[in-house]
Amino acid sequence: MTKQTHTLAGETVKERKKQTPPRPSSSVVLLSPENQVLLLHRVKTSSAFPSAHVFPGGNLSVFHDGEVPSPSDAKIHEDSLSYRLGAIRETFEESGILLAREGDIDGKPLSIPTVDRDQARQAIYRNKVRFVEWLASVGGVADTENLLPFTRWITPLAQPRRFTTQMYLYMLPLSTIDDTAISAARSEAIIPTPDGGAEITAARFDDASTWLEKQRNGEIVLFPPQCFLLHLLSQFMVGPPADSPSPSELVEHYRSQRERLRGFLNTVPTATEPRALKHPTAQIPWGEKTISPTTLGIRQSDKRAILGLDKPGPELNGSDKGGDWERVVLVRFSKGVATEVEVRGREEVLDEERRLERLSKETKL
Repeated sequence: MTKQTHTLAGETVKERKKQTPPRPSSSVVLLSPENQVLLLHRVKTSSAFPSAHVFPGGNLSVFHDGEVPSPSDAKIHEDSLSYRLGAIRETFEESGILLAREGDIDGKPLSIPTVDRDQARQAIYRNKVRFVEWLASVGGVADTENLLPFTRWITPLAQPRRFTTQMYLYMLPLSTIDDTAISAARSEAIIPTPDGGAEITAARFDDASTWLEKQRNGEIVLFPPQCFLLHLLSQFMVGPPADSPSPSELVEHYRSQRERLRGFLNTVPTATEPRALKHPTAQIPWGEKTISPTTLGIRQSDKRAILGLDKPGPELNGSDKGGDWERVVLVRFSKGVATEVEVRGREEVLDEERRLERLSKETKL
């Protein structure tokens, strides 16, 4: 037996000790009845994603969500009931929107009076009552079955705070919902939060394309994972039709968008470009992709970093996990804040860099 035992990921124990193990967390890409996306605005002093607009979510809690595998177990990077409960609980704590059903999973959406809802958010946030026990006490169950896995993101090694974050997609019912928390988010309300506004200041539903446009204009901050997922959604969630449809036609319009998105999540290959089609990650559906951004280089033209999205992270090196080879994210980081984030085709971006490099050499000659 050697002194350095190899792990499943192909790394030695000595190497693994140098790494900061990622904390398990989960997040929800929440769609309104009009297929708009919910984002929360984090304060500039936030412990994670300062000043950014983010999807609701946070760290898993053993008290509320149950045990997860140890950091050395590759299963910590897989979808599970704990990740799903954490996603629903965090969404409730941060936005007041409760993804739960009456009685059982086949029941109608659970409705809770505003006063009772806010009291429960306080009690759950302060660990005075377990989330699932509170749900049972009001006749509800967490709607874990309708959470659709939508990529996992593992923070790169260079970062001091690392997370393994399971992203989910959840579609609120298409019928009109009389829910104060949802109504508030439709108008960007300043939401009361259990932490007194220490992390989140406001919540709002808006079209994926509108969020991306605001980021391009410098009106909001989006970090690469949020920008990337909004980019994917913007292909399907394109707002209402141009004409004036009847209520039933409008519902059918949004239902059709959702069906196309569901098909996208489960269809392979996930790439279209010839070289990308040959890469193994093209055979991993979006619901199972694991992404740990890696820096491929710095752009000569504007000095933005080029982030590759195909690697699954150091803990999963040598596994069959992977992300997206076809696309990259361009980003500039300054004082911990991401700016000028853009999703582009990998081959297109790298070809631009090669052309600039050739031009630079020819100029020197």
